[in-house]
Formats: sequence, C-alpha cells, structure tokens
Amino acid sequence: MSTQYEALKAAELFSTAFRVEAPSELSERQITPRQPAFFITRTLTPATDAERAAAPAPAPSGDEEKAPSPRLLVPGQFGLVPHWVKSASDARLRAPKLATVKSDLASTGTAFRDAWLNNQRCIIPMMAFITNDHRNGKPIPTRIARVDGLPMGVAGIWARWRDPETATELLSFAIVTVNANAHALMNRYQPPGAEKNMPAILNEGAYDAWLNARASQAKEFLRAYPAQKLLANPVEKKGRKPKPESWM
Repeated sequence: MSTQYEALKAAELFSTAFRVEAPSELSERQITPRQPAFFITRTLTPATDAERAAAPAPAPSGDEEKAPSPRLLVPGQFGLVPHWVKSASDARLRAPKLATVKSDLASTGTAFRDAWLNNQRCIIPMMAFITNDHRNGKPIPTRIARVDGLPMGVAGIWARWRDPETATELLSFAIVTVNANAHALMNRYQPPGAEKNMPAILNEGAYDAWLNARASQAKEFLRAYPAQKLLANPVEKKGRKPKPESWM
C-alpha cells in the first residue's frame, strides 16, 4: 500500500466533519511524503501523563460538557521528523520512511516513542487513501474511501523539529496503522506474503477522546475500520505511477 492519501476536497468539510476552522487555502489533493498537508490536534504543547495530571484543573463551568475545548487545525509535513534529527539533509531522508508507524511500535520505536509518550497525537483528515492491488500480478493503485462519501479522521502522531543551523521549526506528522490480516477488505491488498496494514480510522465520536487520552490508554482507539463501511475502486491512470513506499 503506497503512502499516499487524498486530502479534503472542499474547505467546508473541515468545519462540518472536524469542527475546525477551514484553512485559507487547501493543500494539494494527492498527499505523499514530504508534502505539506494538515493535521488536527488539541494543543501544540507536549505533556507527559504525569505533567498533565499535575496541571491545575480548569475552572468549573456549567457549559463544560456541552462545549468541548477547541481543536486546532495545523499545517505540517507528511512524514515525521523526530526532534533529535541533526540536520536538514537527514530530516529529508527520514521523512518518507517515517510517514507511517504500526500501532504496536508507536510507543516503543525510536523515532516515535517521545511523541507518543508526550501525548502528541493528532487526527489526519482525508477523503481516501491509496493502496496497491497485487492480485493480478502487478500493482494496481486502488482508492479506499468511506461508503457514505464522508471524510475519514485517521489517527496520527506529530513532532516538532528545529533546524540547528537556521532555527527554522518544522511540524510533521505520521499516520498510525493497524494490522489488517483478518480484515475482509484490506486483506486483499499489498504484496503477497506481506503483513497487511491499514490506517487507523477513528470513529467520529472518539475524536476528542483520542486527542485527550493518556498515552497508556490511547491504543484502545486503534482498531481496524469495519469493512462494510469502506469502498474500493481502482484509480484512473493519468500518467502517474504508484508510489513505492509502503504502509508499515
């Protein structure tokens, strides 16, 4: 499955589907590693579970449960750049390899562990993702979308990197994937014999819970999306070859 997805097709979908203010300008429709795109988070101030527990509680309000705290729509690069990367050239090399992370490695993998433990989780809005169908012997790019045509909110993690030479900051993000070996739809795709994976599509009602959960609880939200709610269609060829990078 190539690390390529389709961004939201209309600005109003940001507000109707994700309760965030639409950007002044949309990103490119087809997003691949190192391209600019958008992610949604609660805050850009990282905090461990212990730090969050020690923070003072917000002032009580009668409307507290009726009006959840706002979400932030953030521009960032698709393809994570860990905070400890030493140079811009290294950052460019790492990003395509760190566009996705398997759910079971998010809290332990060297590149992702700090972001996970600091609760730097996000939601990646998309209309569809692209996977390769190898059943006829050659990869056929296939578009996976929701049956109802609504946007997907995919689980992700984000990072902040500062260029040591220019002090320029870069926000970046990666998609969290889940095992799909037993998935009625997604087990048809990706190379034969390889582990099947798919993006962790969140249920709409779990968006705030995913963003607010402690690091120790967050993996409870990472499940394969029901096959009956997804639709697969071959991508029309327009002179563009499928990307070689794979979901991990």
